This record gives sequence, structure tokens and C-alpha cells, in this order.
Amino acid sequence: MTDAFDDPIGASLRSEARTDTILDIASLPGEGPVHLEYSAYEMAVAVPTLQTVLWAEQEGYDAAVIGCFYDPFIRAAKELTTNMAVTAPAEACIRISQSLGERFSILVGREKWIPEMHENIRKYGAEDNLASFRSLNMGVVEFQVDPHITEARIRQEAEMAVERDRADVVILGCTIEFGFYRNLQEHLGVPVVDATVAPLRYAEMLADIGAGQNWYHSPRLGYGTPDTDERASLLAPRKPKLTPAPANASTTV
Repeated sequence: MTDAFDDPIGASLRSEARTDTILDIASLPGEGPVHLEYSAYEMAVAVPTLQTVLWAEQEGYDAAVIGCFYDPFIRAAKELTTNMAVTAPAEACIRISQSLGERFSILVGREKWIPEMHENIRKYGAEDNLASFRSLNMGVVEFQVDPHITEARIRQEAEMAVERDRADVVILGCTIEFGFYRNLQEHLGVPVVDATVAPLRYAEMLADIGAGQNWYHSPRLGYGTPDTDERASLLAPRKPKLTPAPANASTTV
């Protein structure tokens, strides 16, 4: 994807990260879509996404986050890595929300997104925890145009999620819904899980248990790693466009 949101997301996340975390924001090399609202757009970034993951492990990063709530190619990315944690927004938000409450609602931009996101809910075994999906009727590129309008719409749907759908956790179901969660959860009185902050903090945890306990995704079954020579003929590491962090920390994400 393009670097359209790299600077504001980077600034937001660096205010949330641990002080020992080096956080680089990467956008894919070459031309690409600004958003992945359509499955066809996902397919267009498949190879550069996996090339970037390979590059990140080669460069010694401790963790990588694939920055879309569809969690595109997360299984393939885990197959390709052995000593680097990989996560994505939906996975992280769901796992954290399951620890914070009983039922979560996901606030999406458009109803178009719901079927693919619901597939991921089933894959992650979280269907019993899903209270609802609620649509804001906004596209990805609209979320940061007028933050006051966006926050008002999120607040309206979040209130209904809590009051009508009996959710005790609200998930903001797009990475471009960043910058709103603190005000919203103070207003609602329930956790509001941000789709950029959650995978960052989850990645930090995964990096810690990788370094400390040598716990990485298991290659025994579904995350088995392809033969290196065979893979090299299809996918090679490729450096992305980076918005780098100040070099004063120890965990690289």
C-alpha cells in the first residue's frame, strides 16, 4: 500500500509504544492502492507484502505487523518466518478483546467489509465472543478527513453496540480509525481497542516471548516453512519504503 498515512500513524504509534521499541513504518515498494477495501486490491499487494516480511526478518526485526484489519496474508507471512513474530490488526484486537471482556462489537467503515472480517472471526475461533458488526458508512480514505465527524459517528455506533448489542468491548475495525480510542472509552466506560495500537502492543509481547522463551509460531502443522531454495525462486526479500524511528531503542517492530 502507499505511504499516504505513514507519518500520522507513525507519530500516533510512537506515543503508544514502549520506550525501548524501535518502530519503523513501512509502505510497500512500487505503486499500490491507498486502501484494501476490495479483495482485488489485496491480491495486487500479495507479493510485495510477503517480500517485505522476508526482508524484515533478514534485517533482524523482532516483529512485523501487517497493517490492515483484513489481516491479509498473515498465514503465508508466518509460513515464511522462523525467528520473527508476525501479527495483524484483527488477530491482535480479537485476542486482546477476549481477555478484556465477554463480547466485542467491531465498528467497520462499510458493510462491504463485514463478510471477509466475519470469515476471520470464524478462523480465529471467536464467533462466540462477537456481539455485532456496526457500519459507519465511511470509506477508509474518509476517516481522517474530518476527525470530528468521524469521532461522532464512531461514538454513535459504539453507544448502540454497548447498549443494544450488549458488547463490553468495542473494536475499531480499521487501522485508519486511529486517534479516537481514548476519548471514546472514557465516554463509554468500556475498553475501546484501537486497530493500530493493539497489534503494536501484541507484537511487543510476541517479540518478548520470542527473545525470552524462544516461543515463535510452530512449524509443526499449518505454519510449516517452505523449502528455502524453492521459495527463493518465487519470493525474494525486498526493502520497503520506510519511515524510520529514532535509533534509541532495542525492540524492532
